[in-house]
Amino acid sequence: MPTISGLRRRGYPAAAIRDFCRYVGVNRTNSRPGIELLESFVRRELNRTAQRRMAVIRPLKLVITNWPTRPDGSPVVEYFAVVNNPENEADGTREVAFSGELYIEREDFAEVPPPKYFRLSPGREVRLRGAYFVTATEVVKDEDGTVTEVRCTYDPQTRGGTAADGRKVKSTMHWVSAQHAVDATAVLYDRLFSAEAPGAATGEPLDDLNTDSREVLTGCKVEAALADTAPGQVVQFERLGYFAHDPRTPMLFHRTVGLRDEWAAIQKRQGK
Repeated sequence: MPTISGLRRRGYPAAAIRDFCRYVGVNRTNSRPGIELLESFVRRELNRTAQRRMAVIRPLKLVITNWPTRPDGSPVVEYFAVVNNPENEADGTREVAFSGELYIEREDFAEVPPPKYFRLSPGREVRLRGAYFVTATEVVKDEDGTVTEVRCTYDPQTRGGTAADGRKVKSTMHWVSAQHAVDATAVLYDRLFSAEAPGAATGEPLDDLNTDSREVLTGCKVEAALADTAPGQVVQFERLGYFAHDPRTPMLFHRTVGLRDEWAAIQKRQGK
């Protein structure tokens, strides 16, 4: 298990840790509760308390080719009211800027999509969260063949994310306006050990050390409201997980937990 200091820096709420301790109780025999159980308590608490924000941690530029411009040639900027926390109406809404150049997650575009891939790909229409439907039309690549930009068109009749003709799309993606984005760094954490019982096979716990348990992503693009996040505050990066603003370093965010409830999946497999 991590140290209390480490849990605090990663944004684990004290209430979630207390609830976890009450649940596991005190036993006379040694036991090893799975980290997934602790994370389920953290996720439940943060789902209730953490405000939502949009952040792109592996950015890919998305350019809307038919986006309107002002007389001076600059792109029009629109604003959308976005709910801060659907679990707490008292948190209200915030205004999020939208314009003709955006960032999306790199994994949300596939030039040659695999089966059952419903996110953005050439000729496919998707919804940009709370904004418009867009359809990918063209890709721009660098000398190595890596996609550096996706070009698309938008349907102005779908403002707010709903089509007037009633048509549906199968994917909703988050985004950040390139013109208004703020740079940030995200630290992603995985399991410290690759085995549930480190050292059980060899007698040496370090043999099961996961050398890829920490990943630092620089150049992340986040919405402007995240610049006002207090040190230590935890927010949900939509579709990505819960992240805590580092207490000492501005615009450094540590992933607290992901959004997927692995403990619920474990219980389902065990028939509980």
